[in-house]
Amino acid sequence: MPRTIHTEGQRALCEAIAAARRERGLTQADLARELHCQQSLIARIESGERRIDVLEFIKIFRALGVFPAEALRRVGEQIPADQGI
Repeated sequence: MPRTIHTEGQRALCEAIAAARRERGLTQADLARELHCQQSLIARIESGERRIDVLEFIKIFRALGVFPAEALRRVGEQIPADQGI
């Protein structure tokens, strides 16, 4: 299996962030303002170009009004059990 950052899990995470942002009616720029970062960072995260760590995960989903544990459960359901790291 080729090593890539673009795994099913990474794609699921990126889509979960983008979907939660859209559901809240926010643009990438709106979310960036809430997180005190640049819009381009949000774009890179949502596109999968930039991975996030667990602390960023928590901050992003809190800013989106989603409990991080619920977001993790939703993303986790989309990751195949046999997918390697």
